[in-house]
Amino acid sequence: MGTNTWIAFFRGINVGGHNPLPMKTLPALLAACGCTDSKTYIQSGNVVFRSSATVARLEQDIAKAVHAEHGHQPRVLILSTRELARAVARNPYPQADAEPKSLHLFFLAGKPQKAGLEKLAGLCANGEEFALDGSVFYLYAPNGVGKSKLAASVDRALGVETTARNWRTCRTVLEMAEALG
Repeated sequence: MGTNTWIAFFRGINVGGHNPLPMKTLPALLAACGCTDSKTYIQSGNVVFRSSATVARLEQDIAKAVHAEHGHQPRVLILSTRELARAVARNPYPQADAEPKSLHLFFLAGKPQKAGLEKLAGLCANGEEFALDGSVFYLYAPNGVGKSKLAASVDRALGVETTARNWRTCRTVLEMAEALG
């Protein structure tokens, strides 16, 4: 099996002092999991790397390695470069280019078990819009997601765990993954 370039998005780390995970520790943790050439981006748990392991094995091994080293086991969502490129290319809100923090992409850990889109539509406020495209939920929130009831309800409404990244982070991590090859 060949080596692939992967993206790992960690859920719920380094938020409000909870579940600390210094990004400087990730290269060694990933190396212990058989990964190479890892590069991190900001403190919210974004890393690109190479590995020949499967997605399921990577998600499990990386989460266990973090638990062994730091005492908490985050949800780790692994994407291929092609999956992230597809999510970026299919962005239905091009106006986010002018204000990248206005768009968040929620990456689903599985297929939505229930639609829940009607419930989410009822929570739209302050110009919010959303779209579900396969395993990516796009939330355009021109006034931010910090106090958005819609943003806070995505996991529950769709019945699946997600991890969200803003538009700037998605584009930057994609550039990193493409540069890694």
